[in-house]
Amino acid sequence: MYLQETICLGVAGNFAHHLEQAGELEDFKDVVTKTADAPKGIFPFYLPHSDSFLGLYSIGTDTLTLPSYEANAQVEPEIAVLFDIVYDSDNQVIELEAKQFTTFNDCTIRKEGAKKISEKKSWGINSKGIGDKWIAIDSFKEDGVMDNYHLCSFVRRDGVVHPYGVDAPLLGYAYFYTKLKDWLIDKMNTQEDFGPLENIAKHLETAMYPKQAFISIGATAYAEFGEHNYLKSADEVYVIAYDIRSDDASFTPSETKIILHQKVQ
Repeated sequence: MYLQETICLGVAGNFAHHLEQAGELEDFKDVVTKTADAPKGIFPFYLPHSDSFLGLYSIGTDTLTLPSYEANAQVEPEIAVLFDIVYDSDNQVIELEAKQFTTFNDCTIRKEGAKKISEKKSWGINSKGIGDKWIAIDSFKEDGVMDNYHLCSFVRRDGVVHPYGVDAPLLGYAYFYTKLKDWLIDKMNTQEDFGPLENIAKHLETAMYPKQAFISIGATAYAEFGEHNYLKSADEVYVIAYDIRSDDASFTPSETKIILHQKVQ
C-alpha cells in the first residue's frame, strides 16, 4: 500500500521508559500532560503536498538508508495503524476509524539541538520502514484481534542476532484503543506549536485534509543492545508483530505474523 496521499504521524512517549532510554526526556521538560502516563504529543514524519523536508516520502520496505553524516540512528520499533479520518464542516477531526495495522521502524537520529521532533525523524528516502503485510482491525477496543499481538525487534550484526527492543504485548501501550483514539483526535485539533511539538491542524490543512492518517503509536522500551548501540551500515533490522495464539518471535513467516526486515546502508 502506498501512503503518498496519507498524513503520517507519530506518538511520542506512549511506552514506559522509552524516552528516558532514548535521552529525549529533556526535550519535553516543558510539555504538560493531563496524566502522568499520557503521551507527550504527536509529530509529523510525512506531510503530503508540503514544500518542507517533510514533503519527501520517506517510508521504505527492505532498505534503511542512514544519513551521510554521523547520525546516531536507533531503531524505534512500533505498531502503526491506518485510520480513516472523519471531519466536520469546519474541518475539525471528529472521528478516527481504525482499519489496519502493521509494524513500523520509526528510525530516529539522536540529533543535538533539534527544535522539533520531526527534525530527527525524516532525512531522506528510506529513513523509515514498514512491515510486509497489514492485518485488518476487527475492533479497535478490547477483545479485538490486537489483544493477542506482541511486538519485538532485533538487529543482526556480524552474523549475531541481538534483541533491540523488549518483547512487549500491544496491551502494554500506555494509551491504546479508545483512550488513544480520543487523545489523538484531541491533539489533531488542538495541539499547538510549542517546544518540540507542532500544530497538527495546520499540517492537516497543508495536506489538503487527507482521507487517512497513518499513525505510529509509540516505540517500545529498548533491550540492552538497543539502548547502547546505534545502527551501522550492513546491520539488518527486524521489527515483528506476532499473534501469541499461533506464532512466536522467530523470523519464520506466517499468515498472521508481520515482519519488517531492512538492510542498513
